[in-house]
Amino acid sequence: MTSIGGTEMVDWNLAVATATRLVRPGPEVSRDEARAIVAELRRHAKSSEVHVREFTRLAQPGVADGEPHDTPVLVVDRPGWIKANVAGFRAVLKPLLAKMEDRRATVPGGGVLGAVGGKVTGVELGMLLSFLASRVLGQFETFAPASRDLPASAQGGRLLLVAPNIVHVERELEVDPHDFRLWVCLHEETHRTQFTAVPWLRDHIEGEIQSFLGETDIDPGTLLERLREAAQSLAGAKPEGEEGDDGSHSLVDVVQTPAQREILGRLTAVMSLLEGHADFVMDGVGPEVVPSVAEIREKFQKRRASGAGRLDQALRKLLGLDAKLRQYRDGERFVRAVVEEVGMDGFNRVWTSPNTLPTKQEIAKPADWVARVHRKADGAP
Repeated sequence: MTSIGGTEMVDWNLAVATATRLVRPGPEVSRDEARAIVAELRRHAKSSEVHVREFTRLAQPGVADGEPHDTPVLVVDRPGWIKANVAGFRAVLKPLLAKMEDRRATVPGGGVLGAVGGKVTGVELGMLLSFLASRVLGQFETFAPASRDLPASAQGGRLLLVAPNIVHVERELEVDPHDFRLWVCLHEETHRTQFTAVPWLRDHIEGEIQSFLGETDIDPGTLLERLREAAQSLAGAKPEGEEGDDGSHSLVDVVQTPAQREILGRLTAVMSLLEGHADFVMDGVGPEVVPSVAEIREKFQKRRASGAGRLDQALRKLLGLDAKLRQYRDGERFVRAVVEEVGMDGFNRVWTSPNTLPTKQEIAKPADWVARVHRKADGAP
């Protein structure tokens, strides 16, 4: 990455070190238990491939039934998740940070950032990553670059399962651990299937993200201020009695221009589709292979909706995580309504091209998507 005056906008190594140092330890398990959990998650990830393919009727082009995906599955701890995500962030944000570095010397606030340098930014980012690292159960890293200790597919991408977080939640919810582990794997495997079965999807989303970042017109000082605000929330630095919903913006909100709002609307729709589809699949497959799926879903939904107090709610707002929770709910309703109307094969027309993806308005009104994609395509008036 280019730098100005000998400093980078973000000291990525310091971000990893800070997050790794601050992240809470996972639940206590013996060495034998840990080995057994990792082995079980790998088995569930493998068996989930078959279940998801059969339910969704999606398969990776050129891969016969019974053959595995070419994207790796990594069972990681919290520091492993941090390291993997920093690599992804660094790759995706490189054009934006290069642009901000070019502006840093002349834009209001740029001098402040130049003084504190990339090390402070690295610390702030590390604090946020330490918060998130204890909450993510699994993740398909779409834009993951391969490295010696973090493999990825030739096209980019890997599936992460965060073992300590899965164990923590299954204990917190007091659900059957074997059922819960498979249930989580079904959700994450659906994401892997989405991107491997729909070859254009990765490039489409990356193009939208880069267009969004390319339209960004934010001074470096403002970005640092937002990172510090989030880190201070994480450290409990807000005055006692101050409410989380205080009118502050999320990190996404502060970089929006009119053009970005249009792009963000499209991105929100596709992310709602992907998350809702994964929830729909995990519950659709569930009754056949996860005996306690109804109990797991009920308890997990309550946990997802409740949050963990004022501090957690403030951070979720600032990081835009509340929007992600809505994506699960709205997207699942969209998928369910479309499948009920036109069946799974009819729903799968959504993967035909970027033009058949639902708009943000159609996510809220599935019948409009059916009318646009099905009735017009089938020659209906």
